[in-house]
Amino acid sequence: MNKQLLALGLLTGSLVALPAMAKLPPPSDEAKAKAAEVAAKAAWTDKVGSFQLCRTMDKVAVRYLAEAGNAGNAGKPSPPTPTPTPTPTPPCADPGPFVYAPPVAIAATAPATTPTPPSSKPLESAGAHSPPGNAVSPPNTKTPAAATAPVPAAAPKK
Repeated sequence: MNKQLLALGLLTGSLVALPAMAKLPPPSDEAKAKAAEVAAKAAWTDKVGSFQLCRTMDKVAVRYLAEAGNAGNAGKPSPPTPTPTPTPTPPCADPGPFVYAPPVAIAATAPATTPTPPSSKPLESAGAHSPPGNAVSPPNTKTPAAATAPVPAAAPKK
């Protein structure tokens, strides 16, 4: 019974995992353009949200400053409270209406990269610890650090 449940579980697991291992085709140029437009629209929406928040914060600050100046004058004479000085902030920038300008294709003008020559390819299969090419200079020198450090000027004696 346990072997049958184990076999059934393995079969079910493999059937569930097979669609996850399938490789999707690369997106078409239209899909890439649509994704870029959606990203631009999302960035614009964020700018609009920031603009609206900025305007609301300005309104709240103006109302607070107006109420803070009149706080102690409710029918009883008292010395006026000093109005806090506002902190200067940049003005709210309106992002304007959304206009999408598709990016210019620059893939054809991109320079070709030169591959590493076979003689300098890393020995390990992953290539994780080897540099992509030959070293041009050593990583350190034989000059001691004290010789390269700047010498502080001597303080004048009194």
